[in-house]
Amino acid sequence: MLHDAIVIGGSFAGLSAATYLARARRSVAIVDTGTPRNRFAAHSHGFLAQDGSNPNAMLATARSQVGAYPTTTFINTKATKAVQQPDGFSIELTTGETLEGRKLILAFGIADELPDVPGIAERWGKTVIHCPYCHGYEFSGQRLGVLYSSEKSLHQAMLIAEWGPATLYLNGAPLPDSATLAELENRNVAIEPTGVAALHGEGTNLSAIELSDGRRPAIDALYVAPQNHLNSDIAAQLGCAMDTNPAGTIIRTSSMQETSVPGVFAAGDITRGAHSVTWASADGITAGVAAHRSLVF
Repeated sequence: MLHDAIVIGGSFAGLSAATYLARARRSVAIVDTGTPRNRFAAHSHGFLAQDGSNPNAMLATARSQVGAYPTTTFINTKATKAVQQPDGFSIELTTGETLEGRKLILAFGIADELPDVPGIAERWGKTVIHCPYCHGYEFSGQRLGVLYSSEKSLHQAMLIAEWGPATLYLNGAPLPDSATLAELENRNVAIEPTGVAALHGEGTNLSAIELSDGRRPAIDALYVAPQNHLNSDIAAQLGCAMDTNPAGTIIRTSSMQETSVPGVFAAGDITRGAHSVTWASADGITAGVAAHRSLVF
């Protein structure tokens, strides 16, 4: 079967794209592994009319609604290979099956590369977080920390100070230049140069950060700006142009979310440096509309 479009990734960007294509009465195959990036968080904030909702529950509702359109098909597996054909694209799945589609929308997301510090992974998305707009309000006025991972962490520390008293844990990295130090001081950000050994707290809560010299300052939430990588190499297989940002690699797209390869669109975290459910959904809508118009004109 030749689908009008194949969407690789069934989270907020992919489902938004599929919804608009389905509403245009086009056949859409959605290939998804069921492992969205924000699956570690119990609540999603800032998405209009869904503030505080569980992201997994939001996706379950979205899948149900998208699946109600008769032209949509869900395929719960991973796409491993993509080949451009004269009339579209051929997608190989881990099952060995092959899908054919006239247009392709990439929305497979990114994976975060967390620092190798004991206690971070189990608290990720709960008390170890990356976005103040997504989770900062819930920790307002509490003891906040920023773990240095790159130059981006300096900006993050200045921003986090809006939500409460903040400490920048350099974790052994060199002190910033004098101008940056002055700006941090102006924002009342404390600086701790000592290395970080571990995080402590009951369950996924955070109560102390253990330093390499044995001290354990109290802390309620730790912000991390991790490196990340694309969840799939399919864009590279197709020859899509890429760009780099301080966190990793993103797929270059036009204002209508089309990649450098005609007929291939991309949406969500794989196309931008700033990430949120709202942006992912908006990008997905744009990609879905653009893919449909490319089918028409």
